[in-house]
Amino acid sequence: MQEIVDYFASLPPHYRTLILIVGLVVFWVAEGAVPLFPIRYARVRHAGLNILLTFFQLIVSLFFAAATLKATEFTTANRFGLLYLVDLPLWLHVVLGVALMDLIGGYCIHRIEHTVRWMWVFHVIHHSDENIDVTSGLRHHPVETVFRLLSQTFAILVCGIPLGVVFLYGLISLFFAQLTHANISPPVALDRLFSWIFVSPNMHKVHHHRTKPLTNTNYGNVLSIWDRMFGTFAEVDATTLQYGLDSMPHLDDHLKLSRLLVMPFQRNETSAPEGSKPSAAGEAAAEK
Repeated sequence: MQEIVDYFASLPPHYRTLILIVGLVVFWVAEGAVPLFPIRYARVRHAGLNILLTFFQLIVSLFFAAATLKATEFTTANRFGLLYLVDLPLWLHVVLGVALMDLIGGYCIHRIEHTVRWMWVFHVIHHSDENIDVTSGLRHHPVETVFRLLSQTFAILVCGIPLGVVFLYGLISLFFAQLTHANISPPVALDRLFSWIFVSPNMHKVHHHRTKPLTNTNYGNVLSIWDRMFGTFAEVDATTLQYGLDSMPHLDDHLKLSRLLVMPFQRNETSAPEGSKPSAAGEAAAEK
């Protein structure tokens, strides 16, 4: 197990880039073979916009790389963090580390972004996409990337997560971002079974429905157990969903890079979301 942790800790950056590209290509092909919704939009233009946003995120990530490294070095050298309170076998430390990274750096920060208005205005860029596909998982405002990286650094320090586990979670998170956003139609029974533990494609699509309360459900990144545990899980027939946001003031805002980058800094451009309403979400799911 230590060899595996060390392997991910020393994984060259170009390997991670290769994994990203391979995933995009595989799911791009799958979308053409078994699409959930017919592809009736400028697919290449849509992908180009989302990939451009990714370059801004990479720049931000480079600035945070040193902070992540220092945080993991500190927790490992000083055996600092919740996972060091008990002498755990390494395999359990890895499993719990991935789970806690997903809870704090995935579920919690995502839910907070839907609750706090000054954070929501940046996250709204992700939700503005009206054609969800594999590239939509890359669609984030660079400032939102700061929120995500800060929450992950917090998770590292509080929980005591080594560098190899951080990189392992990063690769798992990347795979799930592609899987759950891909415009694919998995067998409903298989998707439902998968969603008991992990976030499935149909489960995450519910989160991208254009109106509340469904927008405020299914916050999970990798594990669905957090949504089930905290009452934010909702299940809806994915074929009935409509993507985007009903609060977007201009219909073509989601197509322009310049608009997406400046929109959070302009007042009254997006309405603040309400807090999560699991009971209402359940009612909406039942009605559908």
